[in-house]
Amino acid sequence: MARYAFGVDIGGTTAKLGLFEDNGSLLDKWEIPTGRENNGAAILPDIAYSIRNKMQEKEISHEQVVGVGVGAPGAVDDAGVLVNGAVNLGWGVFNLSEELGKLLDLKVIAANDANVAAYGEMWQGGGKGYDSLVAVTLGTGVGGGIIINGRMLNGATGGGGEIGHIHIEDNESEACGCKNKGCLEQYASATGIVRLAKRRLAMDDKASSLRDGEISAKTVFDAVKAGDEVALEIAAQFGEYLGKGLAAVANVVNPQVFVIGGGVSKAGEILLSFIEPAFQKYVFGACKGAKFALATLGNDAGICGAAGLVLMSGSTE
Repeated sequence: MARYAFGVDIGGTTAKLGLFEDNGSLLDKWEIPTGRENNGAAILPDIAYSIRNKMQEKEISHEQVVGVGVGAPGAVDDAGVLVNGAVNLGWGVFNLSEELGKLLDLKVIAANDANVAAYGEMWQGGGKGYDSLVAVTLGTGVGGGIIINGRMLNGATGGGGEIGHIHIEDNESEACGCKNKGCLEQYASATGIVRLAKRRLAMDDKASSLRDGEISAKTVFDAVKAGDEVALEIAAQFGEYLGKGLAAVANVVNPQVFVIGGGVSKAGEILLSFIEPAFQKYVFGACKGAKFALATLGNDAGICGAAGLVLMSGSTE
């Protein structure tokens, strides 16, 4: 009998859903709107309705479904409880696994969305072949997910993996979104790279193509690839911050590999060339062997990791 799992990645605008075979093959994926009205009361019923419809469309019985994995934007503990709610969805504290499980009469495993994406990269993406990795998402912020011996490191209250808020710089006057100052996110995210670029450009009048138009992480790394000296200085500073931060992470969890994803990672392999030297400078000797790789799943990492949670749960318990 064929066996299947569903993966769900709940975002503030849409929920992404995927249907997977038990070998990890993605059979179908789709999105539904995230209905945030009435404190998100319709989100789980809408997801359940969509999954039931897909089961009917594909003629899949309940007995054939191993379960449903869910990634949610908030701290989720090992029992599937959103320990601080999910403000962006209007949700308070509740057991996500139990509630969706009741609606579907299926096994549901819920976890933080960044940790779930990390699991996806381990299972079918840039970290395939490893069972201890740190996935780093360089986007508007810096997200992280930690997998050790095939298991997600959620922490006591679901806050594990928040590497973007490692304190990395004492001499910072601007506040991070978390209200602290000097967080890694302020220098290694897409917005952080823009901050570094603007500060560097304000230091002097040295010629640079970055003075000619809008500054973004993409334009900085495009200029790096063109050999722009100022851009190279900015990239080196970015690499120093991120390499130092990841060295601190490695000294605690000793991963086999760091998988770098998010919009900034579209710069490609050149990105890693700025991170690794600083990492090697700061990391403890026993952890120096950690490799660096680019994420490969893109927007499918969440649904893939969520499905992997239920399909692999028997082998990691």
